[in-house]
Amino acid sequence: MKAYDNIMAVVMGGGQGKRLYPLTKERAKPAVPIAGKYRLIDIPISNCINSGVYKIAVLTQFNSVSLHRHITHTFNFDRFHTGWIQIWAAEQTPSVQEWYLGTADAVRKQINEIKSARVPFVLVLAGDHLYRMDYGKMAQFHWEKEADVTVAVQPVRREEASRLGILKRDRGERIVRFAEKPKDASILEQMVSQEDSERPYFGSMGIYLFSTDVLIDLLEKNNKDDFGKHIIPQAVEEKQVYGYQYGGYWADIGTIRSFYEVNLEIASKNPPFSLIDEGWPIYTHPRFLPGSLIEESKMKDTLIAEGCWIQKTEISSSIIGLRSQIRSGGKIKRSILMGADYYGFFRRGDDIEKDMVLGIGKNCHIEGAIIDKNASIGPGTVILPFPRGVDQDEDLYIVRDGIVVIPKGTRLPPGTRIAPD
Repeated sequence: MKAYDNIMAVVMGGGQGKRLYPLTKERAKPAVPIAGKYRLIDIPISNCINSGVYKIAVLTQFNSVSLHRHITHTFNFDRFHTGWIQIWAAEQTPSVQEWYLGTADAVRKQINEIKSARVPFVLVLAGDHLYRMDYGKMAQFHWEKEADVTVAVQPVRREEASRLGILKRDRGERIVRFAEKPKDASILEQMVSQEDSERPYFGSMGIYLFSTDVLIDLLEKNNKDDFGKHIIPQAVEEKQVYGYQYGGYWADIGTIRSFYEVNLEIASKNPPFSLIDEGWPIYTHPRFLPGSLIEESKMKDTLIAEGCWIQKTEISSSIIGLRSQIRSGGKIKRSILMGADYYGFFRRGDDIEKDMVLGIGKNCHIEGAIIDKNASIGPGTVILPFPRGVDQDEDLYIVRDGIVVIPKGTRLPPGTRIAPD
């Protein structure tokens, strides 16, 4: 793998993640678990390592302790390696007294760190997207075009264009116009970039490669806060901005609905994004856990992480996370169980249900739900999905877009019923 020592990646990890609440109640958005054993931050960092980009800075701010712990325990280069992973936390200085106000503002507040890194190119990445991408190919495109800025773009369907930032790319692959969520038919017609009746437009993926001097110039003469809304449109008017077309799978995991659906896609037959890829692995925190023990259970389209104990349960279209403990007689369908950070240990056959041990109790029916880590679900609990669009906040659970979310560490009493009226 070629090392791109002249590129530094800056990963956005500081947002509050309100649309993913309550999964972000006690953790930063990039620290949210995904696919049973990973965290969202593992995706961009793994893409960097696999691409040969070894200088990586993660900008953090909100609920950042677990994110810091995960990064420092997971990603370590030895002293003979040219790379590093640093955490750039929001901080007060004599000239700055406030939090990061947006993606561009966060990078602006770390301009001195970027200058001190002495790299000619800066790759700006989001911390909540799921995809595999070779940033080296994007860098080669940037250099061949002699670009000031390169934006990774994907084809966009006609019906999706009004909800996204659309970039107009000419025949030379240069971006010549930007429109934020265009709805007017005449503007949409002007934004067509390719002869594809279904996907004629290009949308930004939130992945930007800057020549460092151009990035500094754009940030220092503009006090706007966001890359997508402010800096990129300004660059399109003033600089040589090109669009690098990416044709693979990409998902923005910004809401409870998108998080839920992406996880279930991963557990499906022939998933659009497979975790099994020997040439492009997703790295995460190494753990010393036993293989999962499954007794007299039926499973279909289910992904199970390490260290689980499952007894006499029917599970379909679900994710079962690390150290999950599921007792007999239950049914789990189209749900995400994040598992646990530790074992509320019990011996098989000596499970005292009245003590509300960690995990899923006997005879539970769980459908259309997300069970966050370290939850105790009492025996006989029933959880059913609500109609799409329903939002509801209760003491022991939250409903977002019809999906029931049990927050981290919640204890549901035996016989709890969570369902539409």
